[in-house]
Amino acid sequence: MYTREIMKPDGRSLTLYSRRPIAWNIGPSLLSAPSEGINPHLRWHPLRGEWIAYAAYRQGRTFLPPPEYNPFAPSADPNNPTELPTGDYDIAVFDNRFPTLASAAHDPPQSIVETLPAKGHCEVVVFTQDPQGSLGGLPLDHIELLLKVWGHRTEILSTAKQVQYVLPFENRGVEVGVTLHHPHGQIYGYPMVPPIPQRMNDSERIYFSTAGRPLLQELIAAELAQGERVIYRSDHAVAFVPAWARYPYEVWIAPIEAAPYLSDLRPEQRGDLARALKTVLLKYDALWQRPFPYLMAWFQAPSDRRDHPESHLHAEFYPPYRTRDRLKYLAGTELAAGLFANDTLPEDTARELRSVEAEF
Repeated sequence: MYTREIMKPDGRSLTLYSRRPIAWNIGPSLLSAPSEGINPHLRWHPLRGEWIAYAAYRQGRTFLPPPEYNPFAPSADPNNPTELPTGDYDIAVFDNRFPTLASAAHDPPQSIVETLPAKGHCEVVVFTQDPQGSLGGLPLDHIELLLKVWGHRTEILSTAKQVQYVLPFENRGVEVGVTLHHPHGQIYGYPMVPPIPQRMNDSERIYFSTAGRPLLQELIAAELAQGERVIYRSDHAVAFVPAWARYPYEVWIAPIEAAPYLSDLRPEQRGDLARALKTVLLKYDALWQRPFPYLMAWFQAPSDRRDHPESHLHAEFYPPYRTRDRLKYLAGTELAAGLFANDTLPEDTARELRSVEAEF
């Protein structure tokens, strides 16, 4: 993996990654961040026992720009500035112009509930310079590079004292709220372990303390033994519709042997995960015969500089579809009570996904 660090004119960092050496004379992109008002804060929800982030300036972020203006398309034209420079590289990572969390956050407003500066870090990861591309359409070695990049960024963000959890994720499609169509994702470095990862890690820790083995590794072994919900398997990685799926066509991808962080993956695990990821994405597109919308999130161990033998890195896909022609919106029982109601059986959706070919 080759890297090149560049400072944007507005002080934001830009890191280029490539499978090939990167030319020394690639210049910075010219698009500047808003200079004022970037000061997010947190407020404590006293009944739910969790923090809520507030960043009202994000209302002004770029939203579905016209085709002739793409802030992620490389440009060396100072009259048409974008986030990315021209040149030969594969992946770009840069500070978000409109972050929900910021390392320089300070002086939160007073309220009747506790408030704190929303310290943390938000980065954008542009998967490819091709604005018409997709994650599933990338070559396997490019996807392997992306897995390395996610691991590298996790290591870097975790060095900040205020960062307690790092979450790489991708939203794809307007159905899940995407505002820019260029294939990209984000990485958040949170000042706490968010509620969902915290609950998962609590369950993993309790199980490991009694069984001496990672919980998800045991569940994956059971899924592989039964095989009914498995849609991809290799020596080191698996993709399956979990028996406990909350969403229709939900899929999990994981190394078969537990690894706490993306940066802990061995080369053979990373290679098999790249193939699993590409297979799942191609199956999604083939089943619906269109670019399939989803939220993909990679869950790893907390970034608290402790050992986490209980944690098992994995990705979860949350599609918005209930059936092939009907959107899945969260219902009252799901939004209000947190009890998910799934209209489809995991066994049936796994069977559908297995039935379509993923042609590389």
